[in-house]
Amino acid sequence: MSDAVKGWNRQQMADQIAREFQDGWIVNLGVGMPTLCSNTDIGDRHIIYHSENGVIGYGPIAPAGQEDLNLVNAGGQNVTLNPGAAVVHHADSFAIIRGGRIDVTVLGAYEVAENGDFANWRLAGTKGGGIGGAMDLAACAKRVFVIMEHLTRDGRPRLVRRCVLPVTARGVVTLVATNYGLFEPAGEGFRLRELAAGIAVDEVRSGTSATLVI
Repeated sequence: MSDAVKGWNRQQMADQIAREFQDGWIVNLGVGMPTLCSNTDIGDRHIIYHSENGVIGYGPIAPAGQEDLNLVNAGGQNVTLNPGAAVVHHADSFAIIRGGRIDVTVLGAYEVAENGDFANWRLAGTKGGGIGGAMDLAACAKRVFVIMEHLTRDGRPRLVRRCVLPVTARGVVTLVATNYGLFEPAGEGFRLRELAAGIAVDEVRSGTSATLVI
């Protein structure tokens, strides 16, 4: 799907999430829209961006013509390095995850439930799937944030009462950014924290298959 979505575009969704990062956090950015968080201007806060492939302390996605082909994020995009960055063995990168040192992981998802469950590794009717490092991140990170578009390509809600797709982890998501707004799973419904420009509350309600708490 193109970047021209209704409400916030992909970078704006990532900006909303990145503004939640606190000074000194180690932040893992998953494949897809989450990688855009490293482009966000977060002022004087010191954030250490972590990639599962072993690039620790990277910065924004590299401008065209300035790419270092040896430096990529989880999505395979060429990135820049911040002062003090390190490139480590894949096993060491996962030791950081499994050791509980990730303050927040930002992941994409197909669905998020009002109780904090999320599904991001297999669509209905497909065989196999690639849960990959999301399993470790969801189990070991201190927080899980999600970025996704509010509706599927065929117009179905992604914020739901209960996930119908195979669940990646249960009860771990605390914040979701969609092109419609910023939401917190509240156990019984989703709490609307911020509404995207050009989106009406009724539009959010009709595109959410769970209670919306204003």
